[in-house]
Amino acid sequence: MNKPTKSEVCKSMRNQDVIYPVVDLFAGPGGLGEGFSELYNSNNTRVFQSVASIERDDFAHQTLLLRHFYKSFPRHEVTEDYYSYLEGRIEKVELIARNKMNWEHAKNTALKISLGEESHNEVRNIIKKGLNSAKKWALIGGPPCQAYSLVGRSRMMGNPEFEDDERHFLYKEYLKIIIDHKPPVFVMENVKGLLSAKVCGEFVVDKIVQDLRSPVKAIEKNKSGLRYKLYSLSQAGEVIDEIEPKSFIVKAEDYGVPQARHRMFILGIRADIEVVPRTLTKSKAPSVEQVIGSLPRIRSGISRRKDSLEEWRKALITIKSTPWRLSEKKEHSLIKAEIKKALIEIEGSELENHSNDYKPPHVMRTWYSDDRLRVVTGHQARSHMVSDLHRYLYASSHANALNISPKLNDFPEELLPAHKNVKEGCEGKMFSDRFRVQLRSRVSTTITSHISKDGHYFIHYDPAQCRSLSVREAARLQTFPDNYHFEGPRTAQYHQVGNAVPPYLAVQIASIVKDILEQIPSNKL
Repeated sequence: MNKPTKSEVCKSMRNQDVIYPVVDLFAGPGGLGEGFSELYNSNNTRVFQSVASIERDDFAHQTLLLRHFYKSFPRHEVTEDYYSYLEGRIEKVELIARNKMNWEHAKNTALKISLGEESHNEVRNIIKKGLNSAKKWALIGGPPCQAYSLVGRSRMMGNPEFEDDERHFLYKEYLKIIIDHKPPVFVMENVKGLLSAKVCGEFVVDKIVQDLRSPVKAIEKNKSGLRYKLYSLSQAGEVIDEIEPKSFIVKAEDYGVPQARHRMFILGIRADIEVVPRTLTKSKAPSVEQVIGSLPRIRSGISRRKDSLEEWRKALITIKSTPWRLSEKKEHSLIKAEIKKALIEIEGSELENHSNDYKPPHVMRTWYSDDRLRVVTGHQARSHMVSDLHRYLYASSHANALNISPKLNDFPEELLPAHKNVKEGCEGKMFSDRFRVQLRSRVSTTITSHISKDGHYFIHYDPAQCRSLSVREAARLQTFPDNYHFEGPRTAQYHQVGNAVPPYLAVQIASIVKDILEQIPSNKL
């Protein structure tokens, strides 16, 4: 196992390049942890060393395990076997057999555990052993967010089991771990929908903020003791009772992430520590095209019939014989021109529905790219019904022509889906943006776990490709490095990407946490 030797650690400490342990709960595929692991000291060692990343979902854990294997090697010294595995030249069993010590390290730090009462003692012992008496360390992560999300709650309205959903209360396991180990600093992440979520008529966020300030009191009602001061990452100063919880919201696109992703991040510092954290520094985010435009062009697949390039061409060329009723307005003329241009390109197209030809992005190359990477993984288009292909072609043509994604009432009547709520959508009452194009010149909309269900909200801007985003494109918009490989079937990969914290945002958060830990006098712990 390639870990820093004792002499290297001592030398690092003399140079004030300290390695801090980090514990990641509800880790998912590792987005938040990836950011922390990508912060480096001046001697090229990692600032944060993961001693435990805990996730219960099988596929997300497989991804996490593989990434911990990758991180078990020093920077720029990852085994060639890893790249051979991504290329499909060796199987995972061979990868493991050739690198047993590194794989064992990954297994000891990337753990498949369902947090709760039954596993509490086991987890407590794992964290205690991993920390090895360290006083300066960080606890990161957040409970599963589906129950708090706006979409999740709308789907569960009227469900009597909703208020008993365990996901409302998994944060209490986070509290118990805080009580057990008293981290000097923690970062808790959750969805924006938490601000409006209620349980038994009470706002969930108010309860969570109160409990994070006084975790012992939250678990043992009549006791007090351990206390934390809470801070926002986007607004300066301690968040006290008089300040709205919405101050915890971080808009990822304000910090260089090519995605309009708004999430809650609560930074807690133990009350006996006299350190005031800085906030994130704003930076311009690149556009969708700048981030995914370098990836190979691919075509969509066709579902419910034989899929081939010829069949795909035929399915789209039929648009010529079934013209949609568009007026002679200037904007409709622009859309028609885009459609005509796309159909000419499609007729001569030689695109396949997948490609592993690696091309780094046009921007943030040092973040995304890897000189040793010879293939790109996860770049395969999903299949769509022919009727949806026609809608995608129209929607992306509309977006290219007018620089706006169409609402349902912008679609020709012939293209409207035969769903019972389409009328309400056309009237703007609900789901009016059922088909949403990711505009090439802007940041993307939020990449959510819904991308695993269908691609309607994530249509590629190029009409001649006529498809939704691939896993790799979604991963780039989430700022996962190109050598980050997602395990499991494609649906599970989409789900992992959609639920993750953008690593590029996470590394900036890690830098703030590092500053906090550096400022804490050792004799105060």
